[in-house]
Amino acid sequence: MVVYVLDITGKPLMPTHNFGKVRRMLRNGRAIVVNLYPFVIKLTYVTTTYTQPITLGVDAGSVHVGLSASTKKEELFSAEIDLRSKEIKKLLDKKREARRTRRTHLRYRQARFNNRTASKKEGWLAPSIHHRIDSHVRLVEDVTKILPITEIRV
Repeated sequence: MVVYVLDITGKPLMPTHNFGKVRRMLRNGRAIVVNLYPFVIKLTYVTTTYTQPITLGVDAGSVHVGLSASTKKEELFSAEIDLRSKEIKKLLDKKREARRTRRTHLRYRQARFNNRTASKKEGWLAPSIHHRIDSHVRLVEDVTKILPITEIRV
């Protein structure tokens, strides 16, 4: 277990293992709790910003994403996140069914079969792939908010 530390401006510092010091800082008002999971505190006084090089490793999978941040001596953060790959397909199917039922109630509406211009645009991605890419980027950004990451390896 570690406690992640932010300085007074919100920039990440090296995490600490000294829970007694963290408890005393919280009690004396020298730190405030920013987040409970993972436990992050923010210092209320100006301090030096000495940090060590931290490498973030990302195992980019289609269903599971693995993250691990470590120094040369120890691992500071590790997580495995499940993506919503199958749920997105089901939600889009429900949306399509609702749209089709609305269209069948209107007898005067013409059939819409040749209006798929969104998929013909340059750089278009399927919603499930778009979610997968956005999730990877968001997870890396979340880790860089609590740790001073110097290198990212995918």
